[in-house]
Amino acid sequence: MSTINKKKILNDPVYGLINIADDLIFDIIEHPYFQRLRRIKQLGLSHLVYPSAVHSRFSHAIGTMYLMGEVLQYLRQKGHHISDKELEAARIAILLHDIGHGPFSHALEYSIVKEVSHEELSLIFMEALNKEYDGKLDMAIAIFKDEYHRHFFHQLVSSQLDVDRLDYLRRDSFFTGVSEGVIGTQRILKMMEIVDDKIVIEQKGIYSIENFLNSRRIMYWQVYLHKAVLMAEHLLMNILKRAKEVHQHNEKLFASPSFAYFLENNNTKEMFSIEGNALKNYSLLDDFDILSAIKVWAQFAKDKVLKDLSQRLINRKFFKIEFSSTEFSKKKINKKRETIKKALNISEKEVEYYVFTDHTSNHLYSNEGGTIEIISKNGTIKDIAEVSEQLSASKLKKPVTKYFLCYPKEI
Repeated sequence: MSTINKKKILNDPVYGLINIADDLIFDIIEHPYFQRLRRIKQLGLSHLVYPSAVHSRFSHAIGTMYLMGEVLQYLRQKGHHISDKELEAARIAILLHDIGHGPFSHALEYSIVKEVSHEELSLIFMEALNKEYDGKLDMAIAIFKDEYHRHFFHQLVSSQLDVDRLDYLRRDSFFTGVSEGVIGTQRILKMMEIVDDKIVIEQKGIYSIENFLNSRRIMYWQVYLHKAVLMAEHLLMNILKRAKEVHQHNEKLFASPSFAYFLENNNTKEMFSIEGNALKNYSLLDDFDILSAIKVWAQFAKDKVLKDLSQRLINRKFFKIEFSSTEFSKKKINKKRETIKKALNISEKEVEYYVFTDHTSNHLYSNEGGTIEIISKNGTIKDIAEVSEQLSASKLKKPVTKYFLCYPKEI
């Protein structure tokens, strides 16, 4: 009987050849839960602005696993003891950090799967896999939950300067072509050190960290929070909200069985148990379920609002979006709604799908995710906000908030 060769090599366009040298990691990657990530775009609808931004969450997860292996090897070379079991567990923790993402994740979370976040779902998936693999993911789950006794492992999974951010900035800038997002990933990894069970950055790496923070700010405004991307995501949210409303009250819509489950049910967090139908259906949900349904709705939906909104997304006929540093007045919003309501001959409730306002914020640096600390040659440790010559503390920590108003541009 032949055995499967699990010593594989993946060719990644960002880092080159990546070795899969661990049997358990190979089995996890081959699992249907993880393979689903191949069918979910990392940047959702950003390809409607940046045509090449069609890379998957699968490739991002593989990239983070690679970077985790790199930084832990560098820390070993600096004399820190990291066992092979810890190395494997940390790589699994970061490999699975995004496994709970659904298609167009944030739009989905704000419309039809609202009671549970993708972070919570990632943990549920990890626990399901742990049960299937007889407890072999215990340490990885402890690292993911920050319950492992060596805290620095969790910092590498989730913090202000984790390998998740290091990969998505490098990968997203590569696929969007936004060169301002390029960061010195390897140099940052090599500048990491462990002091008192926490990750710090050697003083000579400070300029790389400043570049990392600036690049992240630029990528947020230029890619993640681009006005057309914001518009597309909110349009998708409204489509999904309307579809759920129509499906539950008026018309059974075309949808795959897994997608139909979420249109028909109002899910709670408690429904997402390891053995439950919610998790089973969620594990089958990907971009193709959502887009194929919207394509059909754009042609055949009886509900005129759902049909029109679906056509706008499929044909990239977005609404106009206005930005402001302050909230839009109720008078202006109501005036727009009255105009659109009359022009489209729709109800007071239906006009909310066509005229809506929201806001978005971007922190250059926030203490909520921990701090980025710099260690000087004499051993003194200070927050990057205290030692950076390029970035003042007020600039680093002050959030920038933009309000926006959306409505059909042709009316």
